[in-house]
Amino acid sequence: MKPSPTDAYSLILEAIDIGMFKPGDRLVESDLAERFGVSRTPIREALQRLETQSMLTRDGRSLIVASLDYNQLAELYVVRAELEGLAAGLAARHASPEEVRVLRDMVEDDRALMGKPSEMARANRRFHKQIHLASHNRFLVQQLDLVHRSMALLATTSLAAEGRDEDALKEHDAIIAAIEAQNERAATQTLRDHISKAFVTRLKLDSGEVKSTV
Repeated sequence: MKPSPTDAYSLILEAIDIGMFKPGDRLVESDLAERFGVSRTPIREALQRLETQSMLTRDGRSLIVASLDYNQLAELYVVRAELEGLAAGLAARHASPEEVRVLRDMVEDDRALMGKPSEMARANRRFHKQIHLASHNRFLVQQLDLVHRSMALLATTSLAAEGRDEDALKEHDAIIAAIEAQNERAATQTLRDHISKAFVTRLKLDSGEVKSTV
């Protein structure tokens, strides 16, 4: 069975998400077809879709992975904080004991990844995705998927800052505690504060105020 445009789209998006392709990298149709073992037609359609979604931008005749400027970064974090906070509040209302257990297990497993920013970043995305799902609101999950897709356009993770991984796990513990206690207000605010701290850390990384571990 030949890969569909949707398969090609997912492959390229995943490659951007894990940092295989970084902001500014040029994506060549023939190279992608060879790398992923698909024909050029689904690759072409996938690239067109990613360009429409502003994941790619044009540099002359070439398509490159887009990047976010300072204002776009700030706008993204504002939206992310609000939507993530809403998801946590809804999770406090709707999450089952099993879903809370999964969140706790994730944090415990993630402690083994400290000092490994790339792996921690992937685990962090899984953790947040689980909160989104625990909100039991499909429309909110869809919007957060769009937000996290744009997060893939950031060249570095805030978890690369010295000490940020440990702090992030403590913040995750606090978020879970609020969800488990079914305290919607606390869950919402704790998640918003978590995103705010991540944003501050990212700004400090970009300015060189804090050191990166990578």
